[in-house]
Amino acid sequence: MAKGKVSPELIEQFKQIVGEKYVYTDKDKLEPYSHDEVTDPHYMKEPQVVVLPATTEEVSKVVKLCYENDTVMVPRAAGTGLAAGAVATFGGVIISIERMNKILEIDKDNMVCVSEAGVTTSVLQDAVQKEGLFYGGDPCSGDSCFIGGNVATNAGGNRAVKYGVTRDQVMGMEVVTPTGEVVTLGGKFRKNATGYMLMHLFIGSEGTLGIITKVYLKLVALPKYQQDLLVVFDNLDDAIALTPKVMNAGITPVCVEFMDNASIKQVEVFLDEKLPKSENGNYIIIQIAGDNEDVLMDQCEKIVELAEDNKAIDSLVADPAVIWKSRKAYLEADRARSLVFSMEDIVVPMTEIPGAVQQISRLGEKYNVAMHCAGHCGDGNVHIDILKDDRTQEEWEEMLPKIQGEIYALVYKLGGRLSGEHGIGYKREALLEKYTDPVELKMMKAVKKALDPKNIMNPGKVVSINDEVPVEE
Repeated sequence: MAKGKVSPELIEQFKQIVGEKYVYTDKDKLEPYSHDEVTDPHYMKEPQVVVLPATTEEVSKVVKLCYENDTVMVPRAAGTGLAAGAVATFGGVIISIERMNKILEIDKDNMVCVSEAGVTTSVLQDAVQKEGLFYGGDPCSGDSCFIGGNVATNAGGNRAVKYGVTRDQVMGMEVVTPTGEVVTLGGKFRKNATGYMLMHLFIGSEGTLGIITKVYLKLVALPKYQQDLLVVFDNLDDAIALTPKVMNAGITPVCVEFMDNASIKQVEVFLDEKLPKSENGNYIIIQIAGDNEDVLMDQCEKIVELAEDNKAIDSLVADPAVIWKSRKAYLEADRARSLVFSMEDIVVPMTEIPGAVQQISRLGEKYNVAMHCAGHCGDGNVHIDILKDDRTQEEWEEMLPKIQGEIYALVYKLGGRLSGEHGIGYKREALLEKYTDPVELKMMKAVKKALDPKNIMNPGKVVSINDEVPVEE
């Protein structure tokens, strides 16, 4: 059985590989690695040791030692996840890629960026933009998350409507398997019909199948013009119903985001700034981009016309710095109010969003709990923050599963799924078992068993391949 306890001898061997400076065992240094952005104490656990390799070769050597000693290992990027996916739930070794932070190549001719996995997403975006190119991935935590973590979780983000999620940006990757072998899947080529597309198994696998050390990312030409619009409605259903009308008008926005009124008011408090029409407004934020300014202006006029027909109370050309700061502050605003909260991450068909949000809002009234909704209505992804506020931990643990049960029963009835972009991790592993088609679940477990037969690579996350959990000896 895999062990969650790391022997002193193994720790000394780690030091020989990466250097004593990059092996953490002190409690103060371990604490930041005991959690991700999930703040519920139930999901927090300090590892026994954190190892920080600087190269793929060092990662491989560390992984081989863990494999030979049946020792649990947990890959970790920046720790910005929202599913307790990079936490040492069963102890063991956290292998952090934070030192692997170099952009290796920006190949303008092939329009590919080759990067180590520990590069911050915004740093990569800025670097390719200076070359007149554009990287389509844009998770809201881009200023702090790592590109390898984006790939491992298949991060979504604001631009998914036009450019897709992280999966759609990846052309290749270098991976260290649970046995310590190194393999390159894909590369700079854009077409590939050579056997099984194994690369896509690792995208979104949340560190349960291997450790991503290098990525090949698709680039596109940098759009010359961009425009951001803020459309305000006093009715959330009318707001969200604007999205398919815009898409059916032949306009493909970069992103279409929404915030309900409760979220807007909470962000106002957090930022200590007055936001437009915040008294009773619900926001739709639309960004469009292109190379023809006249076409862009025509699209803006069409969007405003469609919004007015859909009972908008105002349409504004938005200051992107202000409006996107407000949208991206959604999570932090709720955390400032309630340190413990549960962010649900449902995805439903785009046309089902109004009904889903309406019924979910009623649950807030039913359970007398604050529930704030925001998200990506251009791709059906809704974030629901359920706030603990001043409830006791016992009250919270009794109430939350009831709310989640009602949310997910509704989501699956509407043809949706548990998560649109935050993933399963440890937080939703039991929910995945409950709601996933048994045949699909069996296939997932077969993949995990084939690639990680000892169940030592981030066990207990996404799927469990047996009923046993690692032990601390």
